[in-house]
This record gives sequence, C-alpha cells and structure tokens, in this order.
Amino acid sequence: MKRAIVKRVLEEANYIINTGKTIREIAEVFKISKSTVHKDLHERLLYIDEELYENVDKILKYHIDVRHLRGGESTKKSI
Repeated sequence: MKRAIVKRVLEEANYIINTGKTIREIAEVFKISKSTVHKDLHERLLYIDEELYENVDKILKYHIDVRHLRGGESTKKSI
C-alpha cells in the first residue's frame, strides 16, 4: 500500500476517534468520497493497525445503532 494512503487512513482513524464524527462528516473534512472513507476504515485500517481498527469499529457500530434516531438528518441537509 502506498505511503500516502496509509497516512490518510491513519489520519481518518485518529480523527474519528478524537471527534466521533460520522463517515459523511469525515468525507467532507478530508475532501474524499464516503465510499473511500468507508473502505479506508473498514478494510485498509485492519491491515495497518488492528488495535486502532477495533476502536474505530466500535464508533462505527455506534453510528449504525443510532442512525434511526437521527431520522435521515444528513440526507435532508444535502438536499
């Protein structure tokens, strides 16, 4: 994996741990697509740092658990 990709993945992982932001919000901050953020945090991070992956995975699972409470806020904002 290229160094630039590894660096980006680690920056995204540390950002989500420090802020608790969603994938959509991270994509906006890093100026990349939601799909890229998802792939970075779900696939690439596991090969780079397993412990960091486990911490990020907990946050992402939390977001999935509470998404019904938000009622589609993020999609409404983008319209």
